[in-house]
Amino acid sequence: LVILVSSSPSFFLRSFFLSLSRCICYEGMNAAVRATVRVGIYTGAKVYFVHEGYQGLVDGGDYIRLATWESVSMMLQGGTVIGSARCQDFRTREGRTKAACNLVKLGITNLCVIGGDGSLTGANAFRTEWSGLLADLVKAGDIQKFSSSHLNIVGMVGSIDNDFCGTDMTIGTDSALHRIIEIVDAITTTAQSHQRAFILEVMGRHCGYLALVTALACGADWVFIPEMPPDEGWEQHLCRRLTDQRGRGSRLNIIIVAEGAIDRNGKAITCENIKELVSKKLGIDTRTTILGHVQRGGTPSAFDRILGSRMGVEAVMALLEAKPDTPACVVSLSGNMAVRLPLMECVQVTKDVTTAMAEGRFEDAVKLRGNVNNWNTYKMLAHVNINIAIVNVGAPCAGMNAAVRSTVRVGLLQGHQILAVHDGFDGLAHGMIEPIGWSAVAGWTGKGGSNLGTKRSLPHEFMEEISLSITKFNIHAIVIIGGFEAFVGGLEMVQAREKYEELCIPLVVVPATVSNNVPGSDFSIGTDTALNTITMTCDRIKQSAAGTKRRVFIVETMGGYCGYLATMAGLASGADAAYIYEEHFNIHDLEVNVEHLVEKMKTTVKRGLILRNEKCNANYTTDFIFSLYTEEGKGVFDCRKNVLGHMQQGGTPSPFDRNFATKMGIKSVLWLTDKLKECYRHGRIFANSPDSACVLGMKKRSLVFQPLEELKDQTDFEHRIPKIQWWLKLRPILKILAKYKINLDTTEKAALEHVIKKTGLVP
Repeated sequence: LVILVSSSPSFFLRSFFLSLSRCICYEGMNAAVRATVRVGIYTGAKVYFVHEGYQGLVDGGDYIRLATWESVSMMLQGGTVIGSARCQDFRTREGRTKAACNLVKLGITNLCVIGGDGSLTGANAFRTEWSGLLADLVKAGDIQKFSSSHLNIVGMVGSIDNDFCGTDMTIGTDSALHRIIEIVDAITTTAQSHQRAFILEVMGRHCGYLALVTALACGADWVFIPEMPPDEGWEQHLCRRLTDQRGRGSRLNIIIVAEGAIDRNGKAITCENIKELVSKKLGIDTRTTILGHVQRGGTPSAFDRILGSRMGVEAVMALLEAKPDTPACVVSLSGNMAVRLPLMECVQVTKDVTTAMAEGRFEDAVKLRGNVNNWNTYKMLAHVNINIAIVNVGAPCAGMNAAVRSTVRVGLLQGHQILAVHDGFDGLAHGMIEPIGWSAVAGWTGKGGSNLGTKRSLPHEFMEEISLSITKFNIHAIVIIGGFEAFVGGLEMVQAREKYEELCIPLVVVPATVSNNVPGSDFSIGTDTALNTITMTCDRIKQSAAGTKRRVFIVETMGGYCGYLATMAGLASGADAAYIYEEHFNIHDLEVNVEHLVEKMKTTVKRGLILRNEKCNANYTTDFIFSLYTEEGKGVFDCRKNVLGHMQQGGTPSPFDRNFATKMGIKSVLWLTDKLKECYRHGRIFANSPDSACVLGMKKRSLVFQPLEELKDQTDFEHRIPKIQWWLKLRPILKILAKYKINLDTTEKAALEHVIKKTGLVP
């Protein structure tokens, strides 16, 4: 629980209040606490921690302590350092009166609450009663007349279940998915060796999000969730499904069960029920695993750290802009945007889900929850003319295989023949093409790299050979999965249509690169995995200096000229600076950064972290910056440098990348199917319009198709980056959290929006 109090009447009184109706803490909460405290201090406020949730607010005294900038250092690694607890006292008016008294004595009229719908509902009730509670306190003589008769509330949702309506993602969910997928990947290995079936129970008493996204991310054979009970006779369908999979050559079966799974009659479906069914009916060696509280622990993912940080900053901004008549709001995530929604609207929709499930209106529950896309995606992939070719282009990255898998399987479901092209445009030119079937991509979701093989060569080198291959293999459409080379290659093929009529076929570029530099998309497949790799490596680097004071680490990241990885890793790992090409810097800026670290070493925090994008400056290289810091910090701190290199491209894909890649593959095939119908004329395919060759990208809140020709003007081809990049707006947050005195642009005010259904785009 953190409370911020303004020391100046010119500021709105601001507060951050962490309170959970259940004594549970989630990965990523510390990031929200850290951001809120530091941005609060940046605006000139005093900041207080209130320990142990609402109970600490009721008890007051030592539970409410002054927070400092240093008190939130080195706390990004997980859980919540200020505790949380169940509180029966706060449920009574007497308890809330005590809480109000403790706030009034400190001059606080604003609260920020992290919790679920119960905690947030309690906060809103507290706000509603505020003037009445003050009147009671004045009447009892406990306080003098208080100048402010209103209480401002802003909420952030912490829950691994992702069960709060109005936000695409709650704090802690992505980290829980990381824990689950790590275990599923490990179990898959032993299951394949022994040809077993494994049944895994994940958390989700009333919400099946974790189970559903896990099933998508690992290619499970069956999933049971509370919101969508299986039809009558599901036992026979399940056994038939498992038998079919074994008949296709599969050596294992994975079944995911949410702990609250039920049948159409409301009877619980347990792991033991399913194990007994599969063992007796099919004779398959079946094992069960209940993951339990391991899902709540561990180090938070990069996504949760950035999410918590962004929500914390937005919460402070909401309090800065709050007026007496401003309704309580909750900071939510919509696509890649932090938005504000009326708190009680979100709570009401969340309660409507519970009501729909209790009344047996399960389809309504899924729609209200916002998981329609996830559910339809799973149903499409879990069950089994046009020729569509798939090619990987550019550097390999985690998630490419997941995109190929979903593209292949949905293409087959649409009745198409899918052709796998090996080794990029080289393979397309030289006929390294073969049909690929359903079972050929089994298990690809969790594999890193590119199973098809990929190269950086571009089609202009052998355009005539490519046109001949398209004719020879009767290719009607192409899915190009890759980075900036994929974008340029697709553009070259479009521009060559005038000379080669064979290239007049629909094509779609699916961005997949760790650099996140493909025009037309805010996110690329593979970026989240690389970001987690960098963040975890920075954590270990910082921990290595736990026993060594006054040390600064210089870390070089990949990304070409694009500074996305360096910036977002800086946010996630608490870096002191991140040098990127997009934000010009000079020797004076380096001098300021060194002086900043010298001052930092005088505090209780004796470590520093500097990130440098690999091509941020041709002259200020990693070696130069290392030498400069070493020389200027002599006698105050010493330096170490690390070049992370190609480890950022490797590893198994993160849950986000698996889910994102799966949906991108599906979307691309469905779009091509519709486009092929439009382009079919007189027995042949002819696509020559600009909108027949597009980039599929995530823009703000949705997946959109944008013509390659239109994106050409939005691209800096020399530096291989888009001219406009959304994440640059987050750079000031990085500097504020590192305690730099900069001016934060607050002229752009965020409006309070209304609840809409979740997009399901962000896992």
